[in-house]
Amino acid sequence: MKAIQITKPRHLEELDISEPQSPGPAMVLVESKRMGVCGTDYCSYLGKFPFFEYPRIPGHELGVEVLEVGDGVSNVRLGDKCSVEPYLNCGNCYACRHGTTNCCQSLSVIGVMTDGGLREKFLIRADKLHPSTDLNFEQLALVETLAIGCHACDRGAPTSNEQVLIIGAGPIGLASIEFVRLAGAEITVMDKLESRLEFCQTNYGIRNTIHATANGDSIEKADELTSGDKYAVVIDATGNSGSMANALNFLAPNGRLVFVGVTSSEIAFKHAEMHKPEATILASRNALPKDFSKIIGLIENGSINTAPWITHRVSFDKVPSEFGFLTKPDSRVIKAMIEIDV
Repeated sequence: MKAIQITKPRHLEELDISEPQSPGPAMVLVESKRMGVCGTDYCSYLGKFPFFEYPRIPGHELGVEVLEVGDGVSNVRLGDKCSVEPYLNCGNCYACRHGTTNCCQSLSVIGVMTDGGLREKFLIRADKLHPSTDLNFEQLALVETLAIGCHACDRGAPTSNEQVLIIGAGPIGLASIEFVRLAGAEITVMDKLESRLEFCQTNYGIRNTIHATANGDSIEKADELTSGDKYAVVIDATGNSGSMANALNFLAPNGRLVFVGVTSSEIAFKHAEMHKPEATILASRNALPKDFSKIIGLIENGSINTAPWITHRVSFDKVPSEFGFLTKPDSRVIKAMIEIDV
């Protein structure tokens, strides 16, 4: 059976691995169909993601088909198309007992801490599958990305009378836009790439954009767009420690700053910058099971349109040779999709 593994930073290798066994109780055998490539995958490839261990088969944004179910499985059946919730929680720790399974003390994310879906078939817990009769495999592979944005938005809890700044217009930033938009808040998007700002203007009708620069113009532009009020909610989706440290400069008094991007570097700012506006700083980690079913419903009823997202497609056999290009700014990639079953 074919699989692709990141053996070390900047090195991908195609492997032949053993076929998985038949699923045991509460387990399901699935066939990988589509894998979305996200910032975690890029950072893992580049050696910058703090939770990634080498060697590892990546892949956690997945659209799969059910091939076989184990005893006691009732939520999916043979032939179902599913999105995968890749967060393998224990169910027993403090976080799990209190419903915050995304923060499980022994959390293992497939494709990061354990092997993921960039292989032909694999076994997965049945409770981590979310079926849909209407969505295609590419849409299902995008559900996890959207779930990250959904949870980040829930953490910031914007309302319809608030202004929200989203820093970083990659896939996680776009996912955050979707749910801030549904909350009815006024959105400003900031990114250092003009192409991404143009994407937001064209596909989301976002008029307020800020081209991130190192000379302070970004803060002046934010003050201009908000008449000096700044933003009630700031969501930083960059995973860049410099951007994250600077994000407080855009926050209104009593505002909420949400860090959804992850960095392995320290984030430093003067305490007074946080204390003076009585800021609330929030982390947003992964997503919750309820987010997956919610998002599937929103795509099914047309509230979320994923069609503009996928700008690049890569066949399974081309991944080792083409993946590096996707990490470069001049690729102009928004979301790349790996076609595993071709």
